[in-house]
Amino acid sequence: MYKAKAYAVASATSPFTSTSISRRDPTDHDVQIEILFCGICHSDLHQARNEWSGMMPTVYPCVPGHEIVGRVTKVGSAVKKFKPGDLAAVGCLVDSDGTCPECKAGFEQFCPNMTLTYNFPDKNSGGVTYGGYSDSIVVTEHFVLKVPTNLDLAGTAPLLCAGITTYSPMRHWGVTKGKKVGVVGLGGLGHMGVKFAHAFGAHTVVFTTSPAKKDDALRLGADEVVISKNADEMAKHAGSFDFILDAVAADHDINAYIQMLRRDGNITMVGAPEKPLPVSVFGLIFARRSFSGSLIGGIAETQEMLDFCGKHNITSDVEVIPIQKLNEAYERLAKSDVKYRFSIDMASLKSE
Repeated sequence: MYKAKAYAVASATSPFTSTSISRRDPTDHDVQIEILFCGICHSDLHQARNEWSGMMPTVYPCVPGHEIVGRVTKVGSAVKKFKPGDLAAVGCLVDSDGTCPECKAGFEQFCPNMTLTYNFPDKNSGGVTYGGYSDSIVVTEHFVLKVPTNLDLAGTAPLLCAGITTYSPMRHWGVTKGKKVGVVGLGGLGHMGVKFAHAFGAHTVVFTTSPAKKDDALRLGADEVVISKNADEMAKHAGSFDFILDAVAADHDINAYIQMLRRDGNITMVGAPEKPLPVSVFGLIFARRSFSGSLIGGIAETQEMLDFCGKHNITSDVEVIPIQKLNEAYERLAKSDVKYRFSIDMASLKSE
């Protein structure tokens, strides 16, 4: 074991403070990574404040962070894909059983025995996993990803969650050139959805409640912007979409967007509203539409996504902060006061 610097919360109401945590020494199949940037996901805030206590209670002290980009510093003797000095990334998963049908199919995110990057039982230490708000991490080679060298690292970090969360359902539902795709909500997830839909060649339409976001949506790659509060604008697009990505985590009328789908169209939720959304079944039945959800992606698909981003020069729009501004960033995140993700420069941790 060795000591690593980190920022942690001690309770649901505590601020983040500097601390040290124990990391395992690399074994034969492990990769040790110096963390250069770590994105801040909204789920980090939920976990830090124990807002998912019913489903996933937080174990304190908690070190969040599952959007990790860094440089390899050490590898185990059996590691084949990485060497010291390589750029590397780690997302939401750091382990799975590798033997279940989900793992064998490349869907490690659905493995019943997966290990999340933080606040999850750690099979190695017997404690809990600690995430990327730290200067280093040790991860099994299979769960470490290669980073295209042409990408900005600060903007690459959020791809490990926001990127794969929006890329995966678009790939699954066949978003390509000639398709009409809608993105509901222009936030941390939604802005990545727009970038991917545009890069896939789809006619991309952003649905937003805020007219002030129109120019930014067009800048990000949208072909059209629909103000969802405007009934006339909504009516013009009824029954015309092949696929809609819904990235809204607040309560909203999902049926209004189901009506936007053409026959056999699909709407996929990647936002996670706290309360169930009432769904009118007739809206699905009469055009054989479907309503589904999606959770991040498997390791192979996440690597595919990173390679796609390298080819198309896609990164997240980020505001880079030192780790000393973490508490301020959380306050702003709770108010949706960021365009569109925070990325922590971990060089700032060296001064602690």
